[in-house]
This record gives sequence, C-alpha cells and structure tokens, in this order.
Amino acid sequence: MILFHFPALGGLEYLLHHGLSMFSIILALLSGQAQIYILMVLFSEITTPFVNLRWYLDVAGQKSSKLYIWNGVLLFMGWLVARILLFIFFFSHIFIHFDQVKQIFPLGFYSILVIPGTLAVMNVLWFWKIVKGLMKTLSKARHGQ
Repeated sequence: MILFHFPALGGLEYLLHHGLSMFSIILALLSGQAQIYILMVLFSEITTPFVNLRWYLDVAGQKSSKLYIWNGVLLFMGWLVARILLFIFFFSHIFIHFDQVKQIFPLGFYSILVIPGTLAVMNVLWFWKIVKGLMKTLSKARHGQ
C-alpha cells in the first residue's frame, strides 16, 4: 500500500521507517531472536491513532477545535513516552546486556545496532516538529480566547 500510493501517504522517510521496521520484524520472526527488542519498538506505534486523528481533523478543517488541541497534547505526551523515553530505555537495555546482544547472528546484531538508531533519529526529528506544532497551536488557541 505504501509503494502503491507513494508519495501520497508520506515521503521517503515514511518509506524508510516502514521498510526498516518490516525488515527487523522479519529477521526476528525467522531467527527467533531479539523479539523483546521488536516488541519495544512496536510499542512505539501506540502513537499512530493520534497521528491519524490529527490528519483527519486537519483535512476536516477542525484545526481550531478543542479535540484537535487535546489530540495534539496527547500526541506530544504519547510520543515523549513511547518514542523518546522508551528508546532511551531500549538503548540502555542493549548497553547493559551487550554481552548477550553480541551472541545474536551477525545480520541481526548489526541490524540491532543500526536500525533502532535510525528510527530514533527520525523519532527525535518528528518530535521536534510535534513540539513546534503544539506550541503554535496552543499559542493560537490562547490568543483566540
């Protein structure tokens, strides 16, 4: 679906995000290794309903609604917990248990070192956009009252 509708659903970063995620999931399923790390990263997708609701409200012209504002606040908090703090825990866990992580087959080991880092950079960049958007929306809402 992503390729069929490309780039309408998102640009290259969207394709990269989902491509790397699918590759990681397939590696973990076929090897039976590193599944706890896949679970941690998949938990970050709990923010997706907030992203989707934001898009729907934007298209519906509801950017000034209370629902849009509250969704933005919840998106910010959810992203902070599920995509920033969870990734800090993720990397801490890898560091603490690195002697075990090294025992994963070579492609899986290097994937654990590279792919989550790439996703984390993307999450931080998107979080920065969320913070700026939330500040802009809250500022407009405050001045509109």
